[in-house]
Amino acid sequence: MQYHSILLPLSLILKIVEQYKDREEVFTRKVKAGKRTYFFDIKSTRANDYYIILTESKKNPDGTYEKHKIFLYKEDFNKFVNTLNEVVDHVKTELLPDFDFDTYDRSDEPESGEGDGRWKGLNK
Repeated sequence: MQYHSILLPLSLILKIVEQYKDREEVFTRKVKAGKRTYFFDIKSTRANDYYIILTESKKNPDGTYEKHKIFLYKEDFNKFVNTLNEVVDHVKTELLPDFDFDTYDRSDEPESGEGDGRWKGLNK
């Protein structure tokens, strides 16, 4: 198999870095679930707007990590949460009504990433 490298002009690389460096992490939570870890990160934009990144991370046998991300924007928050709740409720009430989901609840405090896990920069 042959691999080809792609050379990008330095000006383009610097522009990309500049775009993403201002996206501050405002709030984060981490959920360990067996072999997977889920990250819930709130990021800010240069325009002082916010979005959520949901990341699933799974360690492969070779020590590398496989990651899948979903970017969720404010205009979709309600639709996303409502649909997620509807789907989870359907599984719990219709498909697995006798299953004890509380068995998998952990009483541990949610793990935070950097900082104290509180909202920063928001007037709430």
